[in-house]
Amino acid sequence: MRAIWKGAVSFGLVSIAVKLYSATEEKDIRFHQVHRADGGRIRYKRTCQVCGEEVSYDDIAKGYDIGGGEMVILTDEDFSDLPLSTSHAIDVLEFVPAEQVDPILYNKAYFLEPEGTATKPYLLLRDALTDSERVAIVKVALRQREQLATLRVREGVLLLNTMLWPDEIRKPDFGFLDEDLKIRPPELAMATSLIDSMAGDFHPDEFTDDYRAALQEVIDAKVEGREVVQPEEVEEAPAAAVDLMAALKASVERARAARGEAPAGGGAEPTPISSARSAQKKAAEKKAAKAPAKKAPAKKAAEKKATAKKAQPAKKTAEKKATKTAKKTTPRKTA
Repeated sequence: MRAIWKGAVSFGLVSIAVKLYSATEEKDIRFHQVHRADGGRIRYKRTCQVCGEEVSYDDIAKGYDIGGGEMVILTDEDFSDLPLSTSHAIDVLEFVPAEQVDPILYNKAYFLEPEGTATKPYLLLRDALTDSERVAIVKVALRQREQLATLRVREGVLLLNTMLWPDEIRKPDFGFLDEDLKIRPPELAMATSLIDSMAGDFHPDEFTDDYRAALQEVIDAKVEGREVVQPEEVEEAPAAAVDLMAALKASVERARAARGEAPAGGGAEPTPISSARSAQKKAAEKKAAKAPAKKAPAKKAAEKKATAKKAQPAKKTAEKKATKTAKKTTPRKTA
């Protein structure tokens, strides 16, 4: 690692010389903008909007827009007169419990390394922070900007976390916060049960960036001239559960099964998807039971009518035969 800043931690009357190192690094895969036709890199020119000439970095100043098309120009000399540009001190303001610092305030993290003969006071501050279970609130000037920060211990090293100022945190303003929605106690109890069934200890090494790995596979395949093997798609749960309680209950059973525990009701392991489908099936059955009986199809009615027509001639033929037989057997009367 390469030190990006040098200064001193001011701890009462004690000064601890330190070097600052970036504690994190982004692993995003970066791309260049290129011409699709020939792969040539795309370059941007810095041109003046007024005269249209290309401007070098030496001729670029900072401008502050005051509105109405007016601009206040600040040069390097203006910034050099500010006290922060030459300040290389980390001033400890107070020591507070770590839980009182809202994580939303944290911005970037840096490691501090003792420099020269500052190792002993460095270790003293480190051990004192560990024993007190507190973090130090400090002010530091980084990149020509005064920043609030904390000092805490991580893996035996002092860690500087720069923080956002309170007025840089936005206030949530969403419509649902004003809605009068009531959560039923059984729903809250089931949700709490789901949290308990999924509780565990956080081990960040267990999680991976699947998207980055898949993107790297695509790049490697391009380089090697082979086809990319697409992973099997995982069936996603429905966006909105038909029955919230059923989905919560199914989720609890699935979490228990993942931990090797037997389902509460036994049988096959339910899932949110199967639970939602079951709820839909029950709703359909209930709707069908309430619906009135449907009329017989026209085809069946036509067949029934045709059968009746065929039966009528047979009946008439039988009656005619019976009449003839009766005439033959009846004796004739004499005068």
